[in-house]
Amino acid sequence: MKRMVLATVAALGLVSVASAQSTSVTTTKTTTETTGSISLAPEQRTIIRQKLATTKPVIVKEKVTVGWTVPQDVELSAVPDTIVADLPSVKGYRYFVYNDDVVLVDPSTRKVVTIVE
Repeated sequence: MKRMVLATVAALGLVSVASAQSTSVTTTKTTTETTGSISLAPEQRTIIRQKLATTKPVIVKEKVTVGWTVPQDVELSAVPDTIVADLPSVKGYRYFVYNDDVVLVDPSTRKVVTIVE
């Protein structure tokens, strides 16, 4: 009888250990959609401003901020290869100039990701 009780207790212990070992998977999605997560050092910002200083500014009625969706009527230009060569992190983004600031935009969402002042 003792052996039967011990065997039962042992079996219950294994069941609880097995159920305590369930697997949990956590998936994390990283997005740059509206966070303005392009990180540009001051020197990099200077390069962008210097190389795009002669770009004609765009007139926009609303205040431009990070995360703002750029209207369809605002023409976005590709970041020039001369800048991408120095700053590969800006490849694939588009830009426009607003109030002497260079505004980098994610072309797939048309959301402002950073403003180079």
